[in-house]
Amino acid sequence: MVQQNNGCIHVASEPGNGTTFRIYLPCHITDTGDSVQKDDQPAFQPRKSHGETILLVEDNATILEMTTLMLKELGYLVLSAGSPHEALRIAAEYAGTIDLLLTDVIMPEMNGRELCQQLLVLYPKLKKVYMSGYTADVIAHHGMLDTGINFLQKPFLLGELAVKVREALA
Repeated sequence: MVQQNNGCIHVASEPGNGTTFRIYLPCHITDTGDSVQKDDQPAFQPRKSHGETILLVEDNATILEMTTLMLKELGYLVLSAGSPHEALRIAAEYAGTIDLLLTDVIMPEMNGRELCQQLLVLYPKLKKVYMSGYTADVIAHHGMLDTGINFLQKPFLLGELAVKVREALA
C-alpha cells in the first residue's frame, strides 16, 4: 500500500533495542494545486536550486529513490549511487562539476567520510552533507564525523532537506 502511493518503508532493527518501522508518504496535492497542511503549520516554501549538481550516495534503495525524487523536486541535478564504489565511478566519469555530496555515513564498502576524502581529490571545492538514521552525537561518538559538520538526521522532510542542502551550498 505504501509503495502504491509512491512512499517507502525503512526498517531498522538492533538486537536488544527492538525494531523501528518508518513510513514515508508524499505530500498530498489538492485539485487546486495546494498541498494539504495542518491548520497550525504554514505551507513550506522550499529554497530552490541554483543549478547545482548533487552526488547522492545511499545504500538503501528505497531511501535513495525517495531522496532523489525530493532533490529533483527542488530543482537539483542528481547523480544517484547505491554504493561508495558506484559513486566514485560516477564522479570519475562525470564531465561537469559536482557541487555537493549528500551521503549516508555508515555504508558497507566504506563510510561517508572516507568516500568524501576520495572525492575531494577530483572535486577540491566539493561541499558535503552527511546523513544517518543515527543521531549526530552517536555518529560523532564513534569517530565517524567531526564536530560542526553538515548533518541531516533520517528520516527527514522535504523542508529539512532543502534547508540543509542550501546551507551547505551557501
